[in-house]
Amino acid sequence: MKKRALALVLLVVMMLSLAVVPAYAEENDKDLVILYTSDVHCGIDQGWGYAGLYAVKKNLEKKYNVLLVDDGDAIQGEPIGTMTKGEAIIDIMNTVGYDVAIPGNHEFDYGVDRFLELSKRADFPYISCNFNKDGELLFQPWLIKEVGGMKIGFVGVTTPDTLRSSTPTYFMDDNGNYVYGFFQDKTGEGLYNAVQKAVDETRAAGADYVIVIGHLGDELEVSPWMYSDVISHVSGIDVMLDGHSHDTEQVVMKDKDGKDVVRTACGTKLSKIGVLHITRDGAISSELYSWGSTSSLPELLEIENEAAEAVYNGAAELNAKLAEVVAVADVELFFYDPEAKTDEGKPIRIIRRSETNLGDLCADAYRDQSGADIAFVNGGGIRVPIAKGDITRNDILKVHPFGNSMTVIEVSGQQVLDALEWSVHALPGEFGGFDQVSGMTFEVDTGIDSPCVQDENGFFDHVDESMERRVRNVMVGGEALDPAKTYTLASVDYQLINHGDGYTMYDGAPVLQNAVKLDNQVLLDYITGTLGGHVGAGYENPYGQGRIVAVNSAA
Repeated sequence: MKKRALALVLLVVMMLSLAVVPAYAEENDKDLVILYTSDVHCGIDQGWGYAGLYAVKKNLEKKYNVLLVDDGDAIQGEPIGTMTKGEAIIDIMNTVGYDVAIPGNHEFDYGVDRFLELSKRADFPYISCNFNKDGELLFQPWLIKEVGGMKIGFVGVTTPDTLRSSTPTYFMDDNGNYVYGFFQDKTGEGLYNAVQKAVDETRAAGADYVIVIGHLGDELEVSPWMYSDVISHVSGIDVMLDGHSHDTEQVVMKDKDGKDVVRTACGTKLSKIGVLHITRDGAISSELYSWGSTSSLPELLEIENEAAEAVYNGAAELNAKLAEVVAVADVELFFYDPEAKTDEGKPIRIIRRSETNLGDLCADAYRDQSGADIAFVNGGGIRVPIAKGDITRNDILKVHPFGNSMTVIEVSGQQVLDALEWSVHALPGEFGGFDQVSGMTFEVDTGIDSPCVQDENGFFDHVDESMERRVRNVMVGGEALDPAKTYTLASVDYQLINHGDGYTMYDGAPVLQNAVKLDNQVLLDYITGTLGGHVGAGYENPYGQGRIVAVNSAA
């Protein structure tokens, strides 16, 4: 009996062994597909949507070994990110099943401490070979995933431009000294050395392939930290999955030793899914799965899966957050003229033609949150008034619904004068580019014609100096504006960088802070933080504090 029992045990073990071997062999026969996303910016239900990405991942797993990675800038960009400080996005990414991610510059938009908290909430590891505090790395610089017998090494790298393109003070101590950094220097050597060290360590640990997950981009203004700078100064990289500049370029370029490196990027908002294919014989190729419809794939196909449920739950959480009372307005904040009407009896949007207390509030928020000398907010970017009483998060979102971002540039006094001329060129009519201001005062003479000359597209071209200027007596911080002096100016990227409302006079201005915070977050942080949740003192007058004074010499 004992012999028979032993024989049965051995038979079972042999059968189990035979059952395991084919499955393992099958896994090792599969090619590897690495799906990657980049710069999703909270576009959870746009393009492919996370539900569509999840469906693609699950379907590909029937044929391939599959990994999923993210190139950064996932948790900021839409209200669901702002209102939950990134938490809802991490929860969705956990459900989708990411294997590894890196921080982009906007992962830090809620503060370094907050991002470190979120990284612990994630079921997947964050890696970065250059994000450090006082020289000590805060994440693993690299890791190896073994899939189907392949050892895939991932190295994370985050743009040093983060110090400028997120909120600079987040990376400083109480004395204004930078304690967090990204091995930035003007030569790029600090970054290249960090990447090379991580690549070498990954190779030494047995990686068959080394894939850099980068948030670097191709914008010339961030040189020497572009993806092409890093690849050309480092050896040993097989592939770079890149983000930051929202491009979709598929490039093969030479590394430091003349070896070909595949660089691929997949745009933003899940309009595309990046697909890297590594065959069993070592061939590497990349492509993009594109979704071009204005309707998202999950919406059009009514996809129902675990990710779709996570997105739904995230939206429910957002709605609850939006309904929260976060502050109190002790005064009415005006968008329309409280007294005057049009000849047809319709309200007049004075936000686009004169100073208002709401305009002052919004402009003050930009100056406060940026630390700039002056701040402009275009009237067309302020969409609704704020009623007296409780203020909800949704009330603030409705004031600034466009998702523009706070940017700070360095300008000459002359550029400021030209911008003010353009701001008031349409008076007494409305102009969406009419700027509400903070940190300055000026007079505008509506009794003379505007000296602004427009180009063929209706943008600002120049001021006709043979004509009298409308703007005069400009004061900054209580002193007369000096055309030759340099000032820091905060506003939305829409105007300062993207020629929004025809503002071209800022071309070539140094960018000190690039797309730091969403417009509604700027206002929210000012009201709940600096003002302590009460809007009233200094904002009582519907027509503002006398920053923009209209005179009419022709009257």
